[in-house]
Amino acid sequence: MTQSVRGMLGIAIAAIAALVVVGSATAVPARHAAGTLTFCSDITYPPEEFYSGTKPAGSDIDIATEVARRLGKTAKFSNTGFDGIIAALLAKKCDAVISGMNDTPERRKQVTFVDYIRVGQSLMVKSGNPKHISSLASLSGKTVSVEVGTTNKDFLDATSKTLKAHGKAAIKVQAFPKDTDAAAALKTGRVDAYFGDSPVVAYYISKDKSFGFAGAPINPIPVGIALRKSDTALKAGVRRAILRMYADGTMRRILAKWKMSATALKK
Repeated sequence: MTQSVRGMLGIAIAAIAALVVVGSATAVPARHAAGTLTFCSDITYPPEEFYSGTKPAGSDIDIATEVARRLGKTAKFSNTGFDGIIAALLAKKCDAVISGMNDTPERRKQVTFVDYIRVGQSLMVKSGNPKHISSLASLSGKTVSVEVGTTNKDFLDATSKTLKAHGKAAIKVQAFPKDTDAAAALKTGRVDAYFGDSPVVAYYISKDKSFGFAGAPINPIPVGIALRKSDTALKAGVRRAILRMYADGTMRRILAKWKMSATALKK
């Protein structure tokens, strides 16, 4: 084979390789466009998200699945620790976050939200309330478990500072990487109370009669699907889907299924 033939053959091979590379580069967005909407979710927060066997289940899972369907896509879930869930979204490891995430001014500095429910927080104690906990003030000097990275923890920390400012003992806040671990700490007597979203507390109590409520729900906050600020078209689509789910009754049916009807947004 002559040098010139080898050269022409090399150019042809290089051109084919370039086509393969370009084809591979475009394959990922093509697959994405074909129909997957990936949600980051900390799947340790029943009844909003948890594993039923090996399959994600819960109100947020049902809501996200329906939102994706209305956008012509299939929902996929990436189990992500809550304390790193916004970072995962910003790093494009998922398209959106649905994880019982409160829509707060601090979080809106990083992401944008489409709100879909409004949830208060509750205290959970051992059945019979042996520590006589009935309010936030009664948490003075008590040990309370909560999931790390949540607004629930921020709220407890702020309450503890307020108590100290009034000359009372601080709350001993113990944060756990998984919400189920925080609830288990109450079960095993490592803490005096657990603090979390009211539907989650209600779920734990329904599953374990050794738990009970302490006082009334407090501090209701909107909960939203978080998206990157640059994804304006996706946000508009998600917002339309949520509005239509409320309009045709789908949202209320999902919430009723998980005994969360009280969290529905008011008209």
